[in-house]
Amino acid sequence: MDRVYEIAVLGASGYTGSELVRLIATHPGLRIRALSADRKAGQTMGEVFPHLRHLDLPRLVTIDEVDFGCIDLAFCALPHATSQEVISKLPRALKVVDLSADFRLRDPAVYAKWYGHEHLALDIQEEAVYGLTEFYREEIRATRLCAGTGCNAATGMYGLMPLLKAGVIDPETIIINLATGVSGAGRSPKEGMLHSEVSEGFRAYNVAKHRHLAEFDQEFSKAAGREVAVTFVPHLLPQNRGILATIYVRGEVGEVHAALWEAYDEEPFIHVLPIGEAPATQHVRGSNFVHVGVIADRRPGWCMVFSALDNLVKGSSGQAIQNANLMLGLPETMGLLAAPLFP
Repeated sequence: MDRVYEIAVLGASGYTGSELVRLIATHPGLRIRALSADRKAGQTMGEVFPHLRHLDLPRLVTIDEVDFGCIDLAFCALPHATSQEVISKLPRALKVVDLSADFRLRDPAVYAKWYGHEHLALDIQEEAVYGLTEFYREEIRATRLCAGTGCNAATGMYGLMPLLKAGVIDPETIIINLATGVSGAGRSPKEGMLHSEVSEGFRAYNVAKHRHLAEFDQEFSKAAGREVAVTFVPHLLPQNRGILATIYVRGEVGEVHAALWEAYDEEPFIHVLPIGEAPATQHVRGSNFVHVGVIADRRPGWCMVFSALDNLVKGSSGQAIQNANLMLGLPETMGLLAAPLFP
């Protein structure tokens, strides 16, 4: 390596923060210089996350204690609405990858509608590039502020974006049923996320009002060149990691599969399965890989598209590192090619 870049992880005490640390620990081009977690400042990462106790890491500090003059890129793994205030105060020369929802939506009015308050950093919001790496690669290379996607949103988009661009499906007929593991809700204690509330159950949540609908509207409409509004129903799985989207579309299975294959044939992290094979969350667990499949419906002219990814890696922290690699001029796959965990 000609150079190793100094990294800060802001919000290191959450699930996405700990995943960033785990992945960066074996990344040859990145070195963690600062870790922040205001409520756990003064503690070590090993105390907060015992599975990381073997790593030689700086102690957790408050954001105000971080010396950003020594930092090349900061990952911001803070809660929604917190990131925009923090990032607006960071040095303008600093490269930032934000894992929250604060910079995902291009229209401030749409952000206010879905998140219930005005955007507080409009002067930098327009700089942000949406972090769906495979579709905005060149824009990400050139930006200083990358807005990571929602994990549910990314799962649906990997199955649908090539199809809308190619015009091989009817945009009026899209239904997305998606099931996600509980870590997608974050680490903060919530009654509905208790083991006894989730285990041995399966339920829909935020039906017709999930905030990732705003991302679907934005990206699908852009891909199709017309307004697209999908039906989206997320479900909570009694497992820690993983998302599986089952997407119902009107389109010929051969054309749909061919469009996905053409879009992803040279993508290192996205694998299109043979026609008739559906992916599973356990086959991408702990990795930055996405599996996409297509199966013909019994009704002629209809088919089902499936996509699976790990919500904490390709759905969040792994995707963030993939984007950081581009922003820093490093090989895009660096530090991200570890195989999935199985069983």
